[in-house]
Amino acid sequence: MIDLAFVKRLIETVESSDIDTLEISRWGTKIRISKNPAVIGGETVNLAALGGTSAGTNTAGSLTNSASNAPAAPDAAVDTNLTEVVSPMVGTFYRAPAPDADPYVQIGDHVSKGQTLCILEAMKLMNELEAETDGAIKEVCVDNAEPVEYGQILFRILPD
Repeated sequence: MIDLAFVKRLIETVESSDIDTLEISRWGTKIRISKNPAVIGGETVNLAALGGTSAGTNTAGSLTNSASNAPAAPDAAVDTNLTEVVSPMVGTFYRAPAPDADPYVQIGDHVSKGQTLCILEAMKLMNELEAETDGAIKEVCVDNAEPVEYGQILFRILPD
């Protein structure tokens, strides 16, 4: 796992230098920081999302795990009205209550407030994550049985 302080130092280094793009790989995680935002692996992360420096900069960093290919809906990047469901904890993401069971939700499903979206396992405790709004699932951002970080986007929902 790469800590946020390390990523911030990399961003500051790129900002204060003549380097346009920096890309490194550590422990199966690839980090690419560029002064000119680009979509890498289907996602662009703004500095504000990383708790970065001033809001006026146009630097973007993209964090992608080379071992994962998270499912994505192609129209999700276009729609700005989507509500992001983020992980409230570090743990393991499970889409279904059991390995042989159907997932709680699929892309296109309509969910109601309070409906279970997934399970997050943390310290051998299974925590159900519930929808906070009514709407349609537009994107599932994490693969089943994949580790997730606090604040990581799990789902994108188009509210009713």
